[in-house]
Amino acid sequence: MKYIALISGGKDSCYNLLHCHKNGHGLVAAASLGPEPGKEELDSYLYQTVGQDAIEFVARALDIPLYRRVISGTALVQDSEYGGRDARERGGVDGDETEDLYALLAHVKSQHPDARGVSVGAILSNYQRVRVEHVCQRLSLTPLSYLWQRDQAELLSEMIACGVEAVLIKVAGIGLTTKHLGKTLAEMQPTLTTLNTLYGSHICGEGGEYETLTLDCPLFKRRITLIETETVIHSDSDFATVAFLRIRGASLEPKTEQAADPAVPPLLDPPYLQAAEYIQAGLINNGQTPGRIQPQMYSKRALGIELVAPTSRHLDNWISIGNIHRDLRDASDMPLENEVRECFHILQRCLSEHSVSFSHIANMNVFISSMEDFASINAVYATYFGVSPPARACVAVDLPHPLRVTLDCTIYAEQKADDRKALHVQGMSYWAPANIGPYSQAIVVNERVFVSGQIGLVPSSMSMPSPQNLATEIPLVSQHSDRIVKALSSSSAGAGGWDGHAQVILYWVTDVEERHISYSIAAAKRLDRDATPTLFLAVRGLPKDALIEKQVLYHTGRGFSAEDEEGDDGDTAHLSCPPIYSTESFVEGDTEVRSEVSHLQHATASAAVICGKGSSNWANVSHRLKASAHLEDRLTRALSMRLFYKVTTTAEADLPPVQSLFDSSSPAVTPVPCRCIRTRDQSDWEYALCILSA
Repeated sequence: MKYIALISGGKDSCYNLLHCHKNGHGLVAAASLGPEPGKEELDSYLYQTVGQDAIEFVARALDIPLYRRVISGTALVQDSEYGGRDARERGGVDGDETEDLYALLAHVKSQHPDARGVSVGAILSNYQRVRVEHVCQRLSLTPLSYLWQRDQAELLSEMIACGVEAVLIKVAGIGLTTKHLGKTLAEMQPTLTTLNTLYGSHICGEGGEYETLTLDCPLFKRRITLIETETVIHSDSDFATVAFLRIRGASLEPKTEQAADPAVPPLLDPPYLQAAEYIQAGLINNGQTPGRIQPQMYSKRALGIELVAPTSRHLDNWISIGNIHRDLRDASDMPLENEVRECFHILQRCLSEHSVSFSHIANMNVFISSMEDFASINAVYATYFGVSPPARACVAVDLPHPLRVTLDCTIYAEQKADDRKALHVQGMSYWAPANIGPYSQAIVVNERVFVSGQIGLVPSSMSMPSPQNLATEIPLVSQHSDRIVKALSSSSAGAGGWDGHAQVILYWVTDVEERHISYSIAAAKRLDRDATPTLFLAVRGLPKDALIEKQVLYHTGRGFSAEDEEGDDGDTAHLSCPPIYSTESFVEGDTEVRSEVSHLQHATASAAVICGKGSSNWANVSHRLKASAHLEDRLTRALSMRLFYKVTTTAEADLPPVQSLFDSSSPAVTPVPCRCIRTRDQSDWEYALCILSA
């Protein structure tokens, strides 16, 4: 696509251009924001303003038009989110410096209407990423952020090796002084590495330790030469000198052509690559024709759960609402968009009954009858959310006629805005896929981490592997999920960080070939580090015709002390919560049952999976399950339950009334028809209960 370069003149914005070029995008213009004339530096949360006296040279070296605008706003909104979670408040904030970027890019786009992307050199700053992506979303532009979440030591080495010549023009970090101004990245690399080892300084300056000006890179048509500079000391302290170079004179010089060939990180990291090789070897050695999982009739009994009305449960600050669908008392045909709106009107009524709103939803599950409706459903779905929408999984299942959409959701009524943390990445990168719908990659509330369903997209192109490749897609979905959790954890370092423990994992698999499930199970045993309750569910279809989708619920592994003590810095003290996994199996008459539980030592949050075959002895089975020590608390504090069951040719299948597991308050229940249900031991089950407890 054609794109606009958002440039500061520094190494990151210029190096990202090389990756945009490498990925086939075409540069048409540059855009830059800076302080008003007479001000050499501005204390901006969002923009690099030092070095603006040389930005014209960078644009001329690239041989593209440059559009500039003076920063008039200030950092009014300093939260982790920009814009409102309410759909009516998701626009910009008047007077904020982010709106200067919106005005600039809106003007550039009016001059270059064929531009569809924006190059962004962000590496680690969520503050910067969130605001740039907010502006791009409003202007229908795609952020191109190929440096995002890259290892900084690797990036610096790649920049130097690729021919990016940048010099330090500002220092503001421990161990850096005026003597380092004007030195190149190659000259500074040993020092920056040492400072990282000694003090944890960011090697690429992501903590504001230094800023740079690019004098040459392979995309430059001419090289910048600094003729005259002046050192300006802003503050000279024993801890860290703050100083910058004033560029008094520069020129453009002829240069020999360079190959623009930056190093591209491998698609799969080593452990995931090993899983891919294992699967590929199995596919090559398996000469048998793969079997297919055939769709069958829908069972109206649906495990004894009525399909008429939504169900809900409110427990502490948690709320779950399940089985949300159109009113079945009117079975007449209606446009799909109207059916989706009716679902949301029903959901809104349920939310109001619990004094919460759409902005409190942490996770949504969307079950649709056909993936052909995916885009149309998304278009309506998006109108109900603002910034940082809920995490989500969307799969196609064999819904009963006339249903085309069923929803369930988990809500947390946070007491203050920062009780909820979102990761909503919309840019193309090498890291993990941008969202392909109105959802966040993950939402963290009350130490639980809801990760959206991940399919095997190639992040840098947002396309599926071609040709369709099981050996690539299976490892990719795990790598995507793990990178999302790692990004959330690392961005929480100021609050102590966290380890993260998976509490339940769902692998949604298409029914194209039965061996998809077998290989998914084999890969999961290699990649999932513990005995997390896990289900493998064959369904009708997945987004982008993917072969597999992985959905994970994590816990941060942090708990609160019994006294709710505060540390010296005023933050609430946390306890480490080691995960505990347990499994039980038994046979009662013709009924076989397996239960898997995940809980934490110092936290009530838990998850359980109960699988079964047969149901004629359900009264005894229910009694034994309720008496089980490892299930008792899980059932008492059950918040939500998804009932996965195999579609069957028997119209009145003898399936158990699972609500009898709950003596008083029942969880919110959503029946989900599947074509195959398996666990890690390759056992095939008739039904499975996935229970989330608060």
